[in-house]
Amino acid sequence: MSTEVLAIIISAIGIVLTLGTSLFAAGAWMIRRIDDRIDAVDEKLSTRIDAVDEKLTARIDAVAADVTDLKISVARLEGPPRHLLTARR
Repeated sequence: MSTEVLAIIISAIGIVLTLGTSLFAAGAWMIRRIDDRIDAVDEKLSTRIDAVDEKLTARIDAVAADVTDLKISVARLEGPPRHLLTARR
């Protein structure tokens, strides 16, 4: 092999390594950036879901308290009849 052919082969290997490394770095950068965006969206979504969960829990607790009060009120209305007058037979 002559010196010129050896120089061409080494140059070609260098170019292939350089392009491969740069493509790998660009791919890794894109994947990291996409992961960061997905994490940000996931955090926003979980925050919103937690807020809705807290509101819904508060509403359900309020409805449960109202239903309990309503049950007590109905029980008082439907209670045993009061005998103000005694029945004679």
